[in-house]
Amino acid sequence: MLDDRAKLLLKTLVDRYIADGQPVGSRTLSKSAGLELSPATIRNVMSDLESLGLVASPHTSAGRVPTARGYRLFVDTLLTAEPDNLDPITQSLALAPDQPQKVITSAAHMLSSLSQFVGVVMSPRHSSTFRHIEFLRLSEKRILIIIVSPEGDVQNRVLFTESDFTPSQLTEAANYLNTHFSGMALEQIAPRLQAEVETLRSEIATLMQAAVAATTEAVSSAQHEVVIAGERNLLAVSDFSSDMSQLRRAFDLFEQKTLLMHLLEESSHAAGVRIYIGGENPAMPVEELSVVSAPYAVNGQIVGTLGVIGPTRMPYQRMIEIVDITSRMIGNALSQR
Repeated sequence: MLDDRAKLLLKTLVDRYIADGQPVGSRTLSKSAGLELSPATIRNVMSDLESLGLVASPHTSAGRVPTARGYRLFVDTLLTAEPDNLDPITQSLALAPDQPQKVITSAAHMLSSLSQFVGVVMSPRHSSTFRHIEFLRLSEKRILIIIVSPEGDVQNRVLFTESDFTPSQLTEAANYLNTHFSGMALEQIAPRLQAEVETLRSEIATLMQAAVAATTEAVSSAQHEVVIAGERNLLAVSDFSSDMSQLRRAFDLFEQKTLLMHLLEESSHAAGVRIYIGGENPAMPVEELSVVSAPYAVNGQIVGTLGVIGPTRMPYQRMIEIVDITSRMIGNALSQR
């Protein structure tokens, strides 16, 4: 457990290192405002911090830099909010609510622009409930299923049937589903429908069961998409200039997207802003990268995640504010549909 003096010293060191990117020495710290400590005292405390694994000494410098563990302690206990002008966020996300993909793409680019790092937004997952369903006869034994989600998203699915259905039969089946099951999760409809099958004409029941099964499969297999913006910003980060292998791993992560998808999916299960530092999460196997992420909700339901990816030496407080406000703004924009 650190005493107040050690905490203040660690916070000052991290703040200074984030700002300058250079190892911080005892003499530099002794000149910092609020630290009325001699260089000798600072050296002793720094030695204690190093023994705890919170700071480290690069071989080429007498100063010290924060470790991932030091950043974690800083983020969890030592951050202090500072006033900042984040008006561009509210202005940039004042988008047409009937253009959800534009909202997603603009949010990713805005996160990148404000952070000067990489912005990522995971698109909303498709709802497993439906508000309205229609059947359209395309040809003999081929039907188009049109599903409208509670959020207004429209999905289409072609169903191949063993029998040919008339338009009136398709209307009857759709009306039954809309009347009895609208607003219910698709996976809950099948057993309910099975229980009521005896009260329905066999061909209509068969059609509805096949349609529900096909639609449930389509929704469950639908994948999130990740919009990434600002990857090239990492090329300007001095932290990577001496270790291009870290940069290559980062770009591999952005290109493949699978691990990034897992990371964002995991973040969607936690309330509020979540921070991963260095290699804390197996889905982000790049020691020099940190992720600040938050879920966003549409009409009160969490549907996706967004975040900023940058070097471990990032201004965490500002990243937290950017991500937090953006998550609320994108949720508000998409909830207006």
